[in-house]
Amino acid sequence: MSPKYFQREIAGRDRWMISYLDVLTILLIFFVALAAQNFQKPQPALAAPQAAAPVVVPAKIDPLPEPQQTLLDAQKRLTDHGLDMRMEPRGLVISLPQAILFSSGEDRVASDALPIVSRIADVLRDIPNEVSLIGHADAVPIHNRYFKSNWDLSAARGLRLLELLSRKYGIAEARLSVASYGPYRPNGPNDTPDGRARNRRVEIVILGEPAAQ
Repeated sequence: MSPKYFQREIAGRDRWMISYLDVLTILLIFFVALAAQNFQKPQPALAAPQAAAPVVVPAKIDPLPEPQQTLLDAQKRLTDHGLDMRMEPRGLVISLPQAILFSSGEDRVASDALPIVSRIADVLRDIPNEVSLIGHADAVPIHNRYFKSNWDLSAARGLRLLELLSRKYGIAEARLSVASYGPYRPNGPNDTPDGRARNRRVEIVILGEPAAQ
């Protein structure tokens, strides 16, 4: 049998080992309990996505495009002069009858027409738009020593008006153009004197766009 002093030393060492194991056990229990508490703790609910705020679109006020406003202003300035005018997709159309501008079968602008042409030129000088001068005729054939067809006559009348606007009233030639439709764009029937008179005309068309620089 071992001596007593050996037995006491062993018993003291065992008590130390037991105390150490107790501490480890307590720590293990503590951490297990802590982990279990965290696992059972309710998680915060995910916040529901908020609906996007409605986009408020301000009421849109559409101003007239500048070219259109220019034509309306030109029309307003000419309204008091008793001119035959109408707004079309191509622009502002001013229709001048042959009876105002020319003698029958001629292309020289009559002196009595100059006040009217001057008023139109005053408006044209204040705007940048291109201007087309379009000659029209009735369906009665013409053939004289100057013109062999209504095409020639209506084209010559547009050209004479172009020369008058550019040379006398200072409208830049680069803004002006001439066209002829002869009898093929009538305003009225060609089987009545009144209809034929309405068809014999020159149109001054103020186009919707400014002239190219």
